[in-house]
Amino acid sequence: MARLSVISDMDGVIYRGKQLIPGARDFVERMRARDVPFLFLTNNSEQTPLDLVRKLSALGIDRLEEGNFITSAMAVAQFVATQRPGGSAYVVGGAGLATELHKVGYSLTESSPDYVVVGKTAAFSFPMLKKAAQLIDDGAKFIGSNPDMIDPVEGGTEPAAGVLLAAIAAATGKQPYIVGKPNSLMMIYARRMLGAHAEDCVMIGDRMDTDIVGGMEAGMRTCLVLSGVSTREVISEFPYRPTFVYPSIAEIDLDELATHT
Repeated sequence: MARLSVISDMDGVIYRGKQLIPGARDFVERMRARDVPFLFLTNNSEQTPLDLVRKLSALGIDRLEEGNFITSAMAVAQFVATQRPGGSAYVVGGAGLATELHKVGYSLTESSPDYVVVGKTAAFSFPMLKKAAQLIDDGAKFIGSNPDMIDPVEGGTEPAAGVLLAAIAAATGKQPYIVGKPNSLMMIYARRMLGAHAEDCVMIGDRMDTDIVGGMEAGMRTCLVLSGVSTREVISEFPYRPTFVYPSIAEIDLDELATHT
């Protein structure tokens, strides 16, 4: 097999909510059997890599390590650490976002932070909205983990980080800088973790507006699976196209991914 490295989205590709998508475990085993380096990438900033290791293990995909994952929380932490080392942030988000910011030496504060960092959280409240808006009005820079308006879950979808960002943007009149997909910066961070060249990487995802455009702009080939958000019918609505389209991860042909030019 020609050189191939795989970066795969998780929500809508590997699982929906708490349900493993059929064929996901077999796909991981096929990559292992062929020594294909792989990394799971998710725009969900709520969970840490250890959380994701345990989640996938419970779903039946074992022998994974924390180094097999990159989250939008990790990308946000890398970004702010390079822009303002040792800074501070007010966080609207889950434990995963706070954990990654602590790892890069950031303090979390409600008093004059450098950044207001926002990710998905079920605990979002009016007091959080009010505080975030006040801090941004006072000069804190507005950072978003990802723009997704909905996330796929078993039985349908649920509101995602983009809904929270929209509320804060409406309250402040300011738009966030998004670090996660579709920003190709996150894809570049992922590729560096794999130590792979862009031309050898394939980005697998279920969303035309984040996974596919982000992978394309990072110079990778892209693979859309139809088990999540985007359907075959919406592909024609975008000015770009995925390199490959499969019904689900179960049907992906690794030989085709590796030999395509």
